[in-house]
Amino acid sequence: MENNKTTVLAIESSCDETAAAVVVNGRQVLSNVISSQIDIHKLYGGVVPEIASRKHIEKINQVIEEALVEAKCTWEDIDAICVTYGPGLVGALLVGVGAAKALAYALKKPLVGVHHIEGHISANYIANPELEPPFLCLVASGGHSHLVIVKDYGEYEILGRTRDDAAGEAFDKVARAIGLGYPGGPKIDKLSKEGNADAIEFPRASIEDAPYDFSFSGVKSAVLNYINGCKMKGIGYSEADIAASFQKAVVDVLTSHTIQAAKDYSIKKIAIAGGVACNSGLRKHMKEECTKRGYQFYLPTPILCTDNAAMIGAAGYYEYKKGVRHDLDLNAVPNLKLGE
Repeated sequence: MENNKTTVLAIESSCDETAAAVVVNGRQVLSNVISSQIDIHKLYGGVVPEIASRKHIEKINQVIEEALVEAKCTWEDIDAICVTYGPGLVGALLVGVGAAKALAYALKKPLVGVHHIEGHISANYIANPELEPPFLCLVASGGHSHLVIVKDYGEYEILGRTRDDAAGEAFDKVARAIGLGYPGGPKIDKLSKEGNADAIEFPRASIEDAPYDFSFSGVKSAVLNYINGCKMKGIGYSEADIAASFQKAVVDVLTSHTIQAAKDYSIKKIAIAGGVACNSGLRKHMKEECTKRGYQFYLPTPILCTDNAAMIGAAGYYEYKKGVRHDLDLNAVPNLKLGE
């Protein structure tokens, strides 16, 4: 291998995607293989942890092999094995961690445990090779809503986090309430294009003494109350208007908190990450607000927003360069906090 070239194999299995990727120098993706379980979990209206774990076991070796073949790499080309070890579903995480430890041991390669949210943030390095810290990043996904200053590679200051439901979780619950099923985010996004976003005024929560924290349980409850109210009165309602009005309320909060933080901390570069960063309303509104203020706006391509291993490879590379190494007693940490 060339001295200036570091190639990592990355593994991601924190929820319901079994993924493996080969990434060079944190920014060049040679392969990014994802085996999704959406069709299975659709039947249950959400992710069933036990089923997710079993599917990871079935797919993990195949996905890793495919990533190497696609990258035209052999094991000799790999400098380190990187793996998500938290946060996420404990059973799902254990499959990826177990596979990574086995490979690291058998191949005598360094093992680097990666924080899942750090992976989402690092997806921006792949999509925007010119991006360097410091910058502000909004991470919004099914399980997380974080507002983070990325001070340096692997160095974060959390300004805000959700107090209850994460943004993606609220999308899933509202989608279920209006009969759209799982996964809720893409379905609400699609339906909202047919509705009037100003038809219903849903609340935008702000938390006293914590201007950058999020709370989405109120807007979710407001949607459920609106639907129940209509049913009790025997009056019809438009699912598309509910979807559009709900999406606008969530997007407004995510955007306004982010812009406020950028202003307060004098940060001119803003990025978004996580599954909710696929949302067309959020991408559009955030871009408009950044352009208006002369901020640079960065966002990953949709495939890099949802769970994937390329983002874990990007984050893992920077951890590896800092000298982070994990022993074979690395364990899954389902509630791992950013910065731990």
